[in-house]
Amino acid sequence: MLCKQKPYFAFYLGAGDNRKADQAATQGLVLAVIHGVVMTVCCIAMMPAFLGMFTSSETVIELGVRYSVVAFAFTLIIIVGVTFEKIFQAVGNMKTTMISLMCGCITNIVLDPVLIFGYGLFPAMGIEGAALATGIGQTLTLAIYLVAYFVRPIRVHIRRQYILPGKGMVLKLYSIGIPATLNLALPSLLISALNAILVAFSEVYILVLGIYYKLQTFIYLPANGIVQGMRPLIGYNYGAGENKRVSQIYKIVLCMSGIIMVLGTVICLLIPGQLMGLFSHTKATIQAGETALRIIGAGFIVSAVSVTSSGALEGLGKGTSSLLISLCRYVVVIIPAAFLLSRFFGAVGVWNAFWITEAITAIISICIYYKAIAKPAEPVNGQDERRHTRRR
Repeated sequence: MLCKQKPYFAFYLGAGDNRKADQAATQGLVLAVIHGVVMTVCCIAMMPAFLGMFTSSETVIELGVRYSVVAFAFTLIIIVGVTFEKIFQAVGNMKTTMISLMCGCITNIVLDPVLIFGYGLFPAMGIEGAALATGIGQTLTLAIYLVAYFVRPIRVHIRRQYILPGKGMVLKLYSIGIPATLNLALPSLLISALNAILVAFSEVYILVLGIYYKLQTFIYLPANGIVQGMRPLIGYNYGAGENKRVSQIYKIVLCMSGIIMVLGTVICLLIPGQLMGLFSHTKATIQAGETALRIIGAGFIVSAVSVTSSGALEGLGKGTSSLLISLCRYVVVIIPAAFLLSRFFGAVGVWNAFWITEAITAIISICIYYKAIAKPAEPVNGQDERRHTRRR
């Protein structure tokens, strides 16, 4: 949760207050460590009961526990690694994060078969080997961040004098972290609700929904990547009082996201059957999927507005406003719309709820964004004087 502290780094850097940026980084890291320790203990302790909620097979539960004990042992390393990822992103050093993540993923992929089946000097570890490969990959990612941090210092530093959390800073970090965490959880809630609606018609539609969410990842990932790059830029300029530049960045990213969504819409309209065929060879599933992709794809273009606005608001440090947009997209509008439309049009009504929701949410998100941006950033430590000096 505290890994979402990046907007405050960028804001304070833009405001020229490196001390506050260092404080946010240090206290965010301390809180992340605390969370990591708590999560490690709680997750390992809860896994047997958690797995028992989804299966009664003792074999599955045993395998799950064996995997989770090893995997969750690396929780602290993973959380600290993600924290450094956000620190590097906040100062605009995307290359280091890309290299670190790539090295960790490649290491994981290479070590998976080696540790699972045992090759050369490595013993066959089975399911524990898969978990260990993931942990080693994440450890390498963190190691690269640490080496880069000490070898090529960046503008944000972890400082000993800020280790003790200050109430004001902690509240600010949580004000971003909690809404951002809820944003990540909402899609899972939506899928569960839609599955509950679709199961009344046929399990084929549940399969179609699952395939759709796999496919839409390839469309939304590039847009989300652009939004990730926007956040430190928009936060930095907002902190510097450059509201005109903030507006320019927002519009440029909106256009870029829109272009990606246009391509996604065209692909879903032209070759929906081929896309569904990548995941299923059942004729009924492919036919139902073709209809679903064509209808849902109609909302891709307008969804660029809410995706960009939500990301921009997080970059501005306005996590609650961003959460309101996500609530509209994933809960408040789409679930009631899907339920009501399904009563009249069956499963097709659920697919239509997607583009209807995106259209309504786009209007709401624009209103929320411009209302939030109209409020000036709070001055920090002589920020107003620095603005005046720059203008002169």
